[in-house]
Amino acid sequence: MPVYVDFDVPADLAEDALEALEVARDTGSVKKGTNETTKAIERGNAELVLVAEDVQPEEIVMHIPELADEKDVPFVFVAEQDDLGHAAGLQVGSAAAAIVDAGEAGDDVEDIASKVEELR
Repeated sequence: MPVYVDFDVPADLAEDALEALEVARDTGSVKKGTNETTKAIERGNAELVLVAEDVQPEEIVMHIPELADEKDVPFVFVAEQDDLGHAAGLQVGSAAAAIVDAGEAGDDVEDIASKVEELR
């Protein structure tokens, strides 16, 4: 487990977050990759941020949880960047993704955000 992770995300919550990402991808708007995710957080556009735990080197995504905390954006860790990339609509893995417009996943995103808050 990377050192910057200060809470464990249950597998079902990570799964819910990936599903919400898929719905948001199809009915709303998502940002993919570390750079786009970082910009979405900085601009205050991100509703929920997903970060892959298997990123190497982990320095690539280490700033995201901290930045999300500063901007009061909920974030959740998922096990593999392959899963994250596919949920975001990519053929390859993605180190991070942000839901910018949840679309039909709005209620799910709020639900996930409150569960993440309870975990921390």
